[in-house]
Amino acid sequence: MTTLKNQIHPRRTEMHLLQEDLARAHCRQVLIDAEQSRRMHLANQLARAQRQLDRARRRADRASAKARLAVARLV
Repeated sequence: MTTLKNQIHPRRTEMHLLQEDLARAHCRQVLIDAEQSRRMHLANQLARAQRQLDRARRRADRASAKARLAVARLV
């Protein structure tokens, strides 16, 4: 009878450890996915800010050109 218990107990332990390993792997994957999502969000924010900066530069260049033209017309 004790040999039967000894045979069953390691299987239970193995199943328990397997479930823990699966839970750890799931948590690790969730953390990896969250980190990737955060990095993509930051990259998108950076790209958006770069586009806004480029538009502002073009507007400033156009305003500067108009101002130079207005000054040239006055002279």
